[in-house]
Amino acid sequence: MMNKVFSAEQLDIKDPLRDKAQAFSLPANTVYLDGNSLGPLPKAAKQQADDVVNEQWGKGLITSWNKHQWIHLPQIVGDKIGGLIGAKSGQVICCDSISINLFKVLSAALKMHPSRKVIATTRDNFPTDIYMVQGLLDLLGSDYSIRYVDEACIGSQLTDDIAVLMLTQVNFRSGNKLDMQSITEQAHQKGILTLWDLAHSAGAFPVSLDACNVDFAVGCTYKYLNGGPGAPAFIYVAKRHQAQYQQPLSGWMGHSSPFSFSPDYAGDNSVKQNLCGTPGIIGMSILDAALDVFEDVSLKAIDEKSKKLQAFFIAEAKRAGLLEKFSIVSPNIDNRGSQLAFAHDHAYAICQAWIAEGVIADFRAPNILRIGFAPLYLSFVDIEKAVASLTKIMNEKRYENDEFQQRQSVT
Repeated sequence: MMNKVFSAEQLDIKDPLRDKAQAFSLPANTVYLDGNSLGPLPKAAKQQADDVVNEQWGKGLITSWNKHQWIHLPQIVGDKIGGLIGAKSGQVICCDSISINLFKVLSAALKMHPSRKVIATTRDNFPTDIYMVQGLLDLLGSDYSIRYVDEACIGSQLTDDIAVLMLTQVNFRSGNKLDMQSITEQAHQKGILTLWDLAHSAGAFPVSLDACNVDFAVGCTYKYLNGGPGAPAFIYVAKRHQAQYQQPLSGWMGHSSPFSFSPDYAGDNSVKQNLCGTPGIIGMSILDAALDVFEDVSLKAIDEKSKKLQAFFIAEAKRAGLLEKFSIVSPNIDNRGSQLAFAHDHAYAICQAWIAEGVIADFRAPNILRIGFAPLYLSFVDIEKAVASLTKIMNEKRYENDEFQQRQSVT
């Protein structure tokens, strides 16, 4: 735990990433602790939105598919993301949503293991991941099943009837971070393919898909990658699997020669096969620009600052007596992602009261106040302000006010 040797201002002066906040459009008098749900707007993305709408679409019209490389954006953006998750070129493509991409990968993985009928995951995985498995199994019939493994001892529960092990590297509630390398290795010893969800990993800390010998991965781009609400997701298919890989959503953009307009589908023999319909160029162009904020920083530096911010938050919270009012449900700092989770019976109302004071965090059912640490734009002064605000809310029990009790559509 960080001792208060330096003030927040001194820590910010020493911060090598302190100038990166200038790359974002953030509202005044706001501390944003929810970048693990939706990243803020990068200024470059705002400029790109104007250019792609007014110039590329507005003036270039259909010629921009070639002139501005619209047709190649899924691969261009995919390779940029690949550089942030430890994947060499040609293994990541940007397309669709995590949910749709999970359906593609799970289907392909089962087809690669026709004698195995089980998909394994954790019960506390993000619900959409589980829902997509359930929907796929409804299509496939009773021969196939889902099996839940305990997050604390995954390796010991793996058996040779499992076709694919689907895991999220960082738990969306607690922030618990799984050992990707060890678990992947244990799965491979049983002949199991691995599928990792990187929703709370990509852009938050170093990820090493190639080095860990991962088979498949998916992820979203609107959290730590700051691609904007509903920004297109991504798929990683290891190069060694691409010739055998065959996903079922055989749309024309995944064809080996889409503009030959052949009546028969022939899937591309690369990760490009995961494309289906025409990509959403406006959203993908904005994401392309947003990713440029990572050009001159390392994931290691981002991870180091995240850990310092988290330690500073805990130290300040302890000093203010907050840790006596909450239960920390996150594991120790070496085993969690870039977030902290606190349990409290009134977590939702506390979160709403905090937002009313200009500190935006989020709530996760049933009782979790979740705090995200995105080091590119957060400062130590931000953390100090956030803790001071939360302390007032808790000491004065402002969360008991009626205005904070009503659940909104998005929590």
